[in-house]
Amino acid sequence: AVKPEAEAMTVDTLFDLASLTKPIATATSVMLLVERGDGELDAPASKYIEEFTGHDKEKITLRQLLLHTSGLTPDNHLRDYQDGPQKAWERICNLKLLSPPGERFRYSDVGFIVLGKLVERVSGKPLNQFVSENIFTPLGMQETGYLPPNELHARAAPTQQRNGHWMRGEAHDPRAYELGGVAGHAGLFSTAHDLSRYAQMMLNDGIRRARKTGETQIMKPETLQMMTNAYKVTDGLRGLGWDKRSGYSSNRGEGMSGRAFGHGGFTGTAIWIDPEL
Repeated sequence: AVKPEAEAMTVDTLFDLASLTKPIATATSVMLLVERGDGELDAPASKYIEEFTGHDKEKITLRQLLLHTSGLTPDNHLRDYQDGPQKAWERICNLKLLSPPGERFRYSDVGFIVLGKLVERVSGKPLNQFVSENIFTPLGMQETGYLPPNELHARAAPTQQRNGHWMRGEAHDPRAYELGGVAGHAGLFSTAHDLSRYAQMMLNDGIRRARKTGETQIMKPETLQMMTNAYKVTDGLRGLGWDKRSGYSSNRGEGMSGRAFGHGGFTGTAIWIDPEL
């Protein structure tokens, strides 16, 4: 922190991950549902969310949402969120597309809000509960999740002021905040140590290796490979929820291989994982 007074970062600082939420929470959840046979990448999202139709939205597939090629706007107006989550969702379902599904890459927070809703509909559980039970708890990521408890707020890095107070442990993203702090595009918090557990699982063919508990399979190797493959879009190469080489790759290390995958977040966070290094 630099305001209201200087505070040094520590190894256990809790960060608002912003858009790292997209691959680590939402896309991983979607891929787990696909792996279990509860979803299909090339099925329309409207198969799972019946009200997500109109203006050609019924043609948008899960794959297109993950690749940001759905045709949805990057962000709808913030006022759409200021009458509560239910009204915000109704307004998203009424949006018109900016281009036909699959035609071009357009990075979209809205698309990942839709994917977060899809996880809830298919699993029957709130997004924060599903990611905790199926990803973070099995990985031993005890300080990762939405809506961090009050005891973690003291070591959360502040982001900016909201209504006269410095935000610590509350979602910086204004749309995620208006949605109650839990959304598919932003709202996740974590520490570097916890993220290293996730990254190690991604390097270990989807397996967590721990001294006390042995091996835990989080994701099948073929699912992980499908998620991190390079898919050509109009702005370069993307993974399913991940960046590979695109206009958003300025935080990618120059020495990384073609297999590297990662993502950045508006709060200044970034993660890149390279199986070749």
